[in-house]
Amino acid sequence: MQTNQKPAALSGYQKVVIFILAMTQFTVVLDFMVMAPMGDILMKSLSLRPEQFGLAVSAYAFSAGASGLLTAGFADRFDRKKLLLFFYTGFIAGTVFCGLAVNYHLLIAARIITGLFGGVIGSITLAIVADIFSLEQRGRVMGFVQMGFGASQVLGIPIGLYLATAWGWQTTFIMIAGLGALIAVLILTRMRPLTEHLLLQRSGSAFSHLLQTVLSKRHRVGFTATALLSVGGFMMMPFSSAFAINNLHITEHQLPMLFMVSGVAALVVMPLIGKLSDQVDKFLLFSAASVWLMIVVLVYTNLSVTPLWLVMVFNVLMMVGIMSRMVPGTALTSAVPEMKDRGAFMSVNASLQQVAGGISAVFAGLIIRQEHPGSPLQHYDWVGYIVVAFSLLSIYLIYRVSRVVRQKSELAAAVPVMPEA
Repeated sequence: MQTNQKPAALSGYQKVVIFILAMTQFTVVLDFMVMAPMGDILMKSLSLRPEQFGLAVSAYAFSAGASGLLTAGFADRFDRKKLLLFFYTGFIAGTVFCGLAVNYHLLIAARIITGLFGGVIGSITLAIVADIFSLEQRGRVMGFVQMGFGASQVLGIPIGLYLATAWGWQTTFIMIAGLGALIAVLILTRMRPLTEHLLLQRSGSAFSHLLQTVLSKRHRVGFTATALLSVGGFMMMPFSSAFAINNLHITEHQLPMLFMVSGVAALVVMPLIGKLSDQVDKFLLFSAASVWLMIVVLVYTNLSVTPLWLVMVFNVLMMVGIMSRMVPGTALTSAVPEMKDRGAFMSVNASLQQVAGGISAVFAGLIIRQEHPGSPLQHYDWVGYIVVAFSLLSIYLIYRVSRVVRQKSELAAAVPVMPEA
């Protein structure tokens, strides 16, 4: 069982790291998330069918998945600060290319480049969190780091939608790249090198390290759980704005407010859930949040024309469910690998998550139908039923992850080992 001891206080440097990682997540999440609210704009401006837009979203996910697998074997052999700076710089360049795209094919190519670099940043961030913060602190820390998700909706998405409406969707990506350049300077100047894991490395090739990471039974449980967690979001999110506009009759001018309200809810909920996750059993919190989310999804995906205030309520309830699953689930999964394997584990984990999400977005694009631009989306409720089924399965898999973490903690208590940061 999870202990309820009071988490250690955070140092000044740890708070600086949290801010840098949160801002890094803000830009990476915004770059991906903004595709959903701009979905209706992109589908109309580039004359895209639902399956084409699903592929545009998945292009990032598939390239991110490939990148995660390619870098997994090397992820534990470099200073994590340098690794983060390298991939974040590539992410900024890819985002600039998105802003320069003038047609569908160039956009696909730009999203592939962005995914190759951006898709690895999340795994590096998790490895840094696991290196610097104890398990008793990680729920709280992940709550703050994942606030980038909410902040992207409160600030990034409304501003991005305004720019897309006023000067074209390309300007949104230019804005993200400019902000990313400022954050890269912070990483370079304020973050200390992270090399302690290098002292624990075994001899052998990068491929053998990757193979050992993948073949570990304990790791495979974490991989499977994380992959399934991404299915729901990737199936519903890409078509969320098109559903809101064409089915619920939310106007394009109301859309930024809708995302802003959801984002404010995330900003409020994330720190609270993070603290709660460090005080109660993480699996029980995850299970309760999953049941909550399943109920909201079933109702929401079956709505027709709905007043704006009620749509806002449902989006807030859905956001609470998503965040309340994400924080404890991520904290538990981060505790599965040993320090020497964290980089490889997180890279493979992020890779499988992106690939599973990419397949989900493509699959959703094949399920959903739209007779012509502006007509209601058909079969969005089918997507909701599939999300519920995968949510049920994820509860069982996170239970297995929690057992692995508990067994690891019991073994560490019985056998003296080098303490982790």
